[in-house]
Amino acid sequence: MTAAVPTTGNDTPARDRRPTPVIRNPVLTGFHPDPSLLRVGPDYFLATSTFEWFPGVTLHHSRDLVNWRPLGGALTEERLLDLTGVPDSGGVWAPCLSWADGLFHLVYSNVTSLTGAFKDVRNHVVTAPSVTGPWSDPVRLPGHGFDPSLFHDTGPEGSGRSWYLWLEWDHRPGRDPFAGILLQEWDRTVRTLRGPVHRIFTGTALGRTEGPHLYRRDGWYYLVTAEGGTSWEHAVTVARSREVTGPYVPDPAGPLLTSRGDDRLSLQKAGHASLVDTPDGEWYLAHLAARPLTARGACVLGRETALQRVHWTTDDWPRVSGDSGDGRPALRVPAPRSRAAASPEPVARSGILPPEWMTLRRHPDPSWLSAVPGGGFRLRGAESLSSRHRQSLVARRQQHTGFSFEAEVSFVPSTPRQMAGVVHLYSTQLWHYAHLTHDEEHGRVLRLATCDRGRYAEPAAAVPVPGEAPVRLRLTCAGGTGAFAWWDATARQWHRLGPRLDVTRLSDDYATVGDADGHYDSWGFTGAFVGVCAQDLTGGGRPAEFTGLEYRADVGGAA
Repeated sequence: MTAAVPTTGNDTPARDRRPTPVIRNPVLTGFHPDPSLLRVGPDYFLATSTFEWFPGVTLHHSRDLVNWRPLGGALTEERLLDLTGVPDSGGVWAPCLSWADGLFHLVYSNVTSLTGAFKDVRNHVVTAPSVTGPWSDPVRLPGHGFDPSLFHDTGPEGSGRSWYLWLEWDHRPGRDPFAGILLQEWDRTVRTLRGPVHRIFTGTALGRTEGPHLYRRDGWYYLVTAEGGTSWEHAVTVARSREVTGPYVPDPAGPLLTSRGDDRLSLQKAGHASLVDTPDGEWYLAHLAARPLTARGACVLGRETALQRVHWTTDDWPRVSGDSGDGRPALRVPAPRSRAAASPEPVARSGILPPEWMTLRRHPDPSWLSAVPGGGFRLRGAESLSSRHRQSLVARRQQHTGFSFEAEVSFVPSTPRQMAGVVHLYSTQLWHYAHLTHDEEHGRVLRLATCDRGRYAEPAAAVPVPGEAPVRLRLTCAGGTGAFAWWDATARQWHRLGPRLDVTRLSDDYATVGDADGHYDSWGFTGAFVGVCAQDLTGGGRPAEFTGLEYRADVGGAA
């Protein structure tokens, strides 16, 4: 989490000698894309995309936009979200969190196919009296597009009406697949759409218009969209209208925020944003960004969440001023002047897993996952790391380019089809895995396995580990390389397991593969995870226990 950074300034009132806090970007490190930022009274909430990971929609809370507390996920039940079989980087895209009638409203997509010409999408809206639930049964919304959002018009002309926005996707050859932003009225009372569908915006010359959010300020309706694609050309654009149904005119000054064209910026791929105002009338922009290891290199931490301060021109357009000029993201941003008094914070929903841990396509369930007294997990072995259905895997985001992760593995396999260990994983097609398994000649052994765009390999000889004693495994990463090791209890030292590994392959950049006509064979929208898993391809569900789990940041030296 981001801590306040003491600074000094001449504008600090004499009556307030507390250090002036500064927002340090990114405020949410590691895989936290597509932020939806909401204020309810003195409380700020951030909702971010989770794709194929459970629980769906990661939530954070703050009182000052500087310090953020994890609340876990919103979509914790199968009635709310079923990710069985969704493709890599499918699942929950671009949630929108809003507030009306004393209820939180959460809109989200569940993408079940995304490569080639088509996008199969299930859009839903749920409500809850608290951001931690319980959430209502989902209402299905139009699915011929993605990135849905809700806007509640509280202005005098708005009459309390709500509006549903989404991107229309067009699969037909010769058409722009990003066919425009659609708007339709949402009746909050009967929970249904009504009235005509309005095509309110078809984008600017940047193209690939998506991620719509709508706001009202001083008689104007402001439409904030993401454009330019999700990589190096990404941008935040703004258009406005006097009428909610349009027409919307883009800001003549160009994008509100972008990193495009400047490889020197620390925060790249800046885009997909949402606005919020403070109780004192200040404005901020939450957006995604990525930090490459080298210029246009791999972003091993995935897309993260950052905040920028917004000011308004005399002719009522929003502006961002960053370290490198207008419209550029800054690493350090002045925090709001107002500082809410300390008060009890929202309580995260209790469950099997602490907020930092997630599971892959499968809800945490006592049938396959349980807590170990003293800390740790017990997993019943299930399908392989290539499966999109029933994996027994618990992992957390990689949040630092330098880190180590350790776990003690208790597992006694009887066949090569039973495995358990430590995994560094991006998707079903990209991972590194150190695990205990069985070998017909040597009995219990340690193996290192890798998967590179679906190509399986074992880049090292198996290490015999006789007996049934637990084995401690460690993964150490520094920049673009990583290495596994195992603890030799007899010699009391670590031994390398296999060669150094290229961890830049566990990134959006490497995972995204396109073809000549502009369609893609695979997408990369998530980030690297590190954790533990167990497989039993016999179907017997042989259990493994993992204790002493420890993630340490900023490990010095080479991996």
